Amino acid sequence: MNIAKILDPDFLHRISFFNFENAITGAFYADKNLNLINTNKNFENFFKKGIELKSQNLLTLLANLGVEQKIITDFRTTLNKDGKVLIPQIEIKLNDKVHYFSLLSTKTKSPITDILNGVQGQLIDRTAETILKQENEELISLNQQAYESLKEKNKKLEKISNRLAKYLSPQIYKNIFETDSEQTNDYKRKKLTVFFSDIKGFTDLSDSLDPDLLAELVNEYLSAMTDIALTHGGTIDKFIGDAILVFFGDPESDGLKKDASKCLSMAIAMQNKVAELDRNWREDRGISEGLNVRMGISTGYCTVGNFGSVQRVDYTVLGSTVNLASRLESICHPQKILVAPETKTLLEKEFKFEAKEAVDLKGFNKPIVPFQYLDLKKTTSPEILKGDVVDIILKQPGDIESILYELKSLQKDYEEKLFQTVSNKKNKK
Repeated sequence: MNIAKILDPDFLHRISFFNFENAITGAFYADKNLNLINTNKNFENFFKKGIELKSQNLLTLLANLGVEQKIITDFRTTLNKDGKVLIPQIEIKLNDKVHYFSLLSTKTKSPITDILNGVQGQLIDRTAETILKQENEELISLNQQAYESLKEKNKKLEKISNRLAKYLSPQIYKNIFETDSEQTNDYKRKKLTVFFSDIKGFTDLSDSLDPDLLAELVNEYLSAMTDIALTHGGTIDKFIGDAILVFFGDPESDGLKKDASKCLSMAIAMQNKVAELDRNWREDRGISEGLNVRMGISTGYCTVGNFGSVQRVDYTVLGSTVNLASRLESICHPQKILVAPETKTLLEKEFKFEAKEAVDLKGFNKPIVPFQYLDLKKTTSPEILKGDVVDIILKQPGDIESILYELKSLQKDYEEKLFQTVSNKKNKK
């Protein structure tokens, strides 16, 4: 090969561009004024067939490909300043489809000859990874939107759940939200202890009071009774006006006797609270009739489950045991508690009762002997005496006698428990 051919500019350009001929990128080589000297097939494919690219200005070709003028200006400015440039992403429309490329260019400088001083560069196709990135970003955005939507729905559900909790007994609420089954026709036959109460003369009272005052008094009364019922583990079935229906033994049970004991302990605590509210109604609210509450308790088999229509159901109890508790409440004297014979039999070793005359009750073939609970002031029933501290509230001098009686009862119960604890320890030894 002669020297003249070796020094031929065209030959030198071809030799220097050899490595780019078969590159998978769109490669080009231009002079220092960015006029194209060599391009490979991939670069030429950006343009229509038959167009002569040699000697065309690179910046003009980029503009013809639809590259934004700002990007072209930045390309030229950075190249002149730094001698190299990288534009991460430019959009080029090919065959009516947008493709994404990275544009890399650098100035070349040869110590051998000025002929090789120019600009070489590549257009690297980033379409696949750019689309994948866009899809990922879109997916992340959708996920975030879904998360925000879910969070908002959870907040709404929590609000609804909290509101719903006020309409349901905690046991029933827990059973509904912690059970996966969607069945509503779930019934069972169980032995329960059922409690009924209502305010004597409530109809006349409600007719004589301002609606706002009536609502305030009833809500105060029902709130106090609800707190006591929940404290003793009762399942609040429903409020029927001023009447309250509570049962023990479902959905959670501590055994028939313990359930009955808890029910009566609840009734005792309720009547003691009623006595406090009664004084408040009379002395502070000016209601001369005061608050007079009757209570009935019965133990026996009931059918418990969801009853109602296709559109709405109630978790409730049915059966003669429920009717008996209601009938006993209706014949009970105000501020007293009447229990059915079976309830009395279960609890007679722990509580004192007095038999009343047998009565004929609607819905029952035989006369029923009701038993009235005695020692109503004795609040230290087995279900109440659990703490080590006793709060004494003295509202009027007449309370002193009942408080002394209560303290004696506390002492007696404590001595019995202490004796039982010591005996148990001796037996273990």
